[in-house]
Amino acid sequence: MSRTVFCQHLNKEAPGLGFQLYPGDVGKRIFDNISQEAWTLWQKKQTMLINEKKMNMMNPDDRAFLEKAMVEFLFEGKEPEIEGYVPETK
Repeated sequence: MSRTVFCQHLNKEAPGLGFQLYPGDVGKRIFDNISQEAWTLWQKKQTMLINEKKMNMMNPDDRAFLEKAMVEFLFEGKEPEIEGYVPETK
């Protein structure tokens, strides 16, 4: 049986993540407050950002940029700026 969380991104009760996917305090916050559905949405955005900006995940600055964008997307509702991408309207 999957656990449910009140997803801060989707503003609804939804199935939560199976385990903590991201390290540290940010990872704990995501595990406690973000649903699997919202995490999947973020993964798609993350892939687009990495590809568009030609990020190197070995570079600490690129990782810091991506973490900031992730927190803004998941908890503040800010869409990352991805050239040519128009988010769906709700």
